[in-house]
Amino acid sequence: MVQHPPYKARAQTKVQDDLHITVAVPTADEATAIYGVDLAEQLIQPVWIQVRNESALPYWFLTSGLDPNYFAPSEAAYAFHSTSSEANHELDEQFDNLQFRNPVMPETTVSGFVLTNLDEGVKALDIDLISRGDAMSFTFVIADPTFIATRTRVNFDGLYNIDELIHVDDEDELRTLLERLPCCTKNKDGTENGDPLNLIVIGARSDLIAALARRQWHATEVLHVESLWRTVKSFIQGSRYRYSPVSPLYVYDRPQDGATQKARATIHERNHARFWLSPIRFRDKEVWVAQISRDIGVKYTLKSPTISTHVIDPDVDEARRYLLEDLAYSQALNRIGFVKGVGDVSREAPRFNLVGDPYYTDGLRAVLFFGPRPYTLSDLDFLDWELPPSFRRNSERSRVGEQGEIR
Repeated sequence: MVQHPPYKARAQTKVQDDLHITVAVPTADEATAIYGVDLAEQLIQPVWIQVRNESALPYWFLTSGLDPNYFAPSEAAYAFHSTSSEANHELDEQFDNLQFRNPVMPETTVSGFVLTNLDEGVKALDIDLISRGDAMSFTFVIADPTFIATRTRVNFDGLYNIDELIHVDDEDELRTLLERLPCCTKNKDGTENGDPLNLIVIGARSDLIAALARRQWHATEVLHVESLWRTVKSFIQGSRYRYSPVSPLYVYDRPQDGATQKARATIHERNHARFWLSPIRFRDKEVWVAQISRDIGVKYTLKSPTISTHVIDPDVDEARRYLLEDLAYSQALNRIGFVKGVGDVSREAPRFNLVGDPYYTDGLRAVLFFGPRPYTLSDLDFLDWELPPSFRRNSERSRVGEQGEIR
């Protein structure tokens, strides 16, 4: 078994003005050792927070900003009550003593746990503190060292040599480079085209991961014995598996560097996206090329080790639009644009992906720019590049309507 440093040794610290915030997320086994009961069994995950306040004002940590559905200590303890009143009382005290307590007075340090809903893989933590006439916001991205995600197998810093990187500052030059990217994913041999590459994301890796996690997009597990069994079990039972592996597709002669998904109630339906780090750097920010589609069912196939694969919604532009709108609420999306991609594919003459599913598209790629939160919807900036046909049609109808030619 791989040994990992204890949770406090894995803690992250950020500082703004006179506030020092440190956070850590225990693994499931560590949480059991701390609380004496298996919290993960009840889908509860403790987050350890320490606030050092060196200012002259008291601050109040907003627990609901971390998780609007957090568990009160007594609520969580009650889930483990037994027939022994004495044992229950001790358990209640244990949970109560471990909790984080507001306020954080001037020149003091407060630490404790908040009991949140379980997130495997990656947890995005939004820490908001308020005081009289002031508010401070911090974002952390904490990875579970016991979770084997796709991206944990990739050395991102070693994907490209320095002389392979393409640095660009001009937006027009960026647009040209993005339009020249490959049209589609490939099979392993590179001989067949698969799903269209219909998404570009630009920004610091921590901002991208936090934005996705904040909107409940979950990391996908690497296909191994346990994840294979969980996938098969979910397929048979029709239950949800938020971290189900995705099959490998290829760009730059390698399978996806990372993948994320938002699952519905069953494993049969989900939105999912695959990401590849490109050699392009726009104003020193990483540029990722991606493929997103919506799974609407399953079918049997011998091409998959799970003997099944998902069927995609043929309207792949809908999945692209959904991700764009969803991440607009992440507080990290600040610019949006569209560039040419795979080319127009009509509903009447669709193309097919590697497992034979048809798709049609307007052929454009959405380009999403991310930064550190908080951005509001009114902060969104739209680049004057390509426009999806639906945008153009509505714009033309509006102009005609203003002239009184259509009622």
